[in-house]
Amino acid sequence: MTEMHQTMESILLVDDQPANLQLLMHTLKRLGCRLLVAKNGETALAIAKKARPDLILLDIMMPGIDGFEVCRRLKSDADTQKIPVIFLSALDDTGDKVRGLQLGAVDYVAKPFQPEEVIARVNTHLTIHRLSREVQRQRDELEHELQIVSQIQRYLLPDHLPRIDGLKMAVHYETSRYAGGDYYDILELPNGLLAVLMADAEGHSAPATVMMGMTAALFRACSTFLDKPDRMLAYLNENICKMNMESHVTAIYAVYDPRTRKLRIARAGHPLPIRYRLSEKKAAEIPCEGVFLMGFEPYSHVPVTETTLQPGDRMLFYTDGITDRAGETEDLYGTDRLIRQFSAAALNDPADILTAIVDDLKQFAGNRPADDDQAMLAIVVE
Repeated sequence: MTEMHQTMESILLVDDQPANLQLLMHTLKRLGCRLLVAKNGETALAIAKKARPDLILLDIMMPGIDGFEVCRRLKSDADTQKIPVIFLSALDDTGDKVRGLQLGAVDYVAKPFQPEEVIARVNTHLTIHRLSREVQRQRDELEHELQIVSQIQRYLLPDHLPRIDGLKMAVHYETSRYAGGDYYDILELPNGLLAVLMADAEGHSAPATVMMGMTAALFRACSTFLDKPDRMLAYLNENICKMNMESHVTAIYAVYDPRTRKLRIARAGHPLPIRYRLSEKKAAEIPCEGVFLMGFEPYSHVPVTETTLQPGDRMLFYTDGITDRAGETEDLYGTDRLIRQFSAAALNDPADILTAIVDDLKQFAGNRPADDDQAMLAIVVE
């Protein structure tokens, strides 16, 4: 016997006529259910609220509030709205049936009823209600598991950003569902260098989450290529290719030397980083030659782009969930708008800069939810 059958199901019978109640009880006792009785609408509502029966057989013509009003109140109460209601009534007009169904009833049996018909209808709707409860239970369990996965995934991200003299940093990370495929990491290397990795596993479902976790594990396990952007991407790609999964990964890996302000960048299918140059008062993408995204085949060569940052410059690394965010009219946020917003920031506080971008992104999207994960890292050179 499964768990959902172990608890005795209950049926609430509502009728102002004792003879009808006796007949219903005699008819339904063979089902082995617990039978509850109410002789008017007020009592029916009170019992339903307290006992939460699995099914209600409801007469329409009753003194006080009638069955239609009882049904309306049941369906307007969050505690009772999911309880299936079957109307039992001498009113056999099509309009009455339609009204009952519009109020939320699942079925309608006309009086005088045949016992076998009532049993068949009751069995059908008890089964449906039972399966509905089981589906909801499984959904609740799945939601709980996804919440745990989301928490575990968050643990893979840095719990804080390192403090580097001459730099200010801030990050924004948001998944479109419980867990996603975006990943970022920032490491202060022993030789004083700063390493930045941003990656994006294709999609935002379970395969993307697994790939995100594997990318994080590979990066954290590597200690020999941390200061070599080309070697790091080649290493990550070589190992991701061995997984033979359908999900692939874009990535950008940059190493910054605070003493010389030189930034070396390697890119695998990832969006170009954006730099705001204070001396020019404008932002633009840094043209970085790159390789295809990771997971297809090993790289023969990974190009590295080198640039020098100046005091007051800003850098933005991001995933395509930002630029591919769709608005209510189906148009995309796009790189040009992101560059304009990044350039328009009045302050050099990276947290304020990201907040302004996120606010603009939400205003652009309106009521349309994000359908991809979003990650941004902003760096300001002091």
